[in-house]
Amino acid sequence: MSDMKKLAQLMGELEEQLVVCMRCGMCQAVCPLFAVTGRESDVARGKLALLDGLLNKIFEDPKGVNERLNKCLLCGSCAINCPSGVKALDIFIKARIILTGFMGLSPAKKLILRGMLSHPEAFDRLLEWGSKFQGLFTKPESDILGTSCSRIASPILKDRHFVPLAHVPFHRIVPSMNTPAGSSGIKVAFFTGCLIDKIYPNVAQAALDIFSFHGIGVFIPEGQGCCGIPAISSGDAESFERLLIHNIEKYSSADFDYLVTACATCTSTIKKIWPLMVNTGPDNDLKSKVEKISFKTLDINQFLVSKIGVKAQDEEKILINQDDTTIITYHDPCHLKKSIGVYAEPRILIRSNNAYTFREMPESDWCCGMGGSFNLQYYEISADIGKRKTGNIKTSGAGVVATGCPACMIQISDMLSKANEKIAVKHPIEIYAESLKKK
Repeated sequence: MSDMKKLAQLMGELEEQLVVCMRCGMCQAVCPLFAVTGRESDVARGKLALLDGLLNKIFEDPKGVNERLNKCLLCGSCAINCPSGVKALDIFIKARIILTGFMGLSPAKKLILRGMLSHPEAFDRLLEWGSKFQGLFTKPESDILGTSCSRIASPILKDRHFVPLAHVPFHRIVPSMNTPAGSSGIKVAFFTGCLIDKIYPNVAQAALDIFSFHGIGVFIPEGQGCCGIPAISSGDAESFERLLIHNIEKYSSADFDYLVTACATCTSTIKKIWPLMVNTGPDNDLKSKVEKISFKTLDINQFLVSKIGVKAQDEEKILINQDDTTIITYHDPCHLKKSIGVYAEPRILIRSNNAYTFREMPESDWCCGMGGSFNLQYYEISADIGKRKTGNIKTSGAGVVATGCPACMIQISDMLSKANEKIAVKHPIEIYAESLKKK
């Protein structure tokens, strides 16, 4: 009975947000999922209409409601383009929590989220073992993209061209760090994030090289965990809270000016979702710590441009040297541009390296189709969305595509590799770090 009362209370909290939707249909034009399926239930308007009657439908068809609600990339395109200001992402996340609270997690998600992800030390150990044996089940596919494919038929890997686990994760290379501020007078806490730690440690190393060059002090706590986005996206508030508390304890112990991440999703989660979810709890001390860290959090591109003063190379100088440069384009991660409004800064970092000529691709902010667990559940749709992104990258004529999100890097690498395209995928800070080696 108490659980049902809590369910009714949570539904009541959503009602005020739901009535804001005018059902105008503006979200249809910007929804990458709707562009592929054409189904009203796949667009924000359809989901919000569904949620209007959720309290009744949850008893009649909870699995159906859950399936339709989870068939969403959480890209935020609907929210950023909504004329009524409907906070669709907040609504969908809270609704997923309600449904998971009512139905429970599937055995697979319970194993992954509560058995592994919410225990950072065990999760790290498991994936380290995975990196040692992955060669038995995978074979290299593209040297330029660093992708592999499965040697055997697999329901999870399917026909993906994936970026394999790094042989040595970043947390083994740099278990922890605590250096004082140098010439910049600034000290940052660096939040690595799961994908950068375990798949792209080179991106984390580029960040450290940049911090060192600019005389920036760095704090990296030992044993940091996942930001929690896989858990909360699955409606698992329990695992999310465990990870939130774990990370808050790690970072609250140090004094720093900014918390910096090179992962668009981690940045968005810490800045937006941590405060959103902690407000539902009674722990005022935790809430205060979360809000303090959230306020200090910056995407690394944003930090380097706005706080360190990195500038783009003079356009005339770049044009003079254009014959000797590589054409590079940029994909805007949804969680970076749409969630926290960072889009000019990565381009400035890219343009700071005169070995590249920047060329904008069409629809640079159209979702790549990754969507985290969406890619696992709906890979065929995810790939269809990704093919549109691949076409836009090819149209730019670029030899390199940069993006500020490791999940987008994985998706774009998959799509380009399967299309047999010889286009490298990099993070903007890798491009900037290259230019520092010449100075």
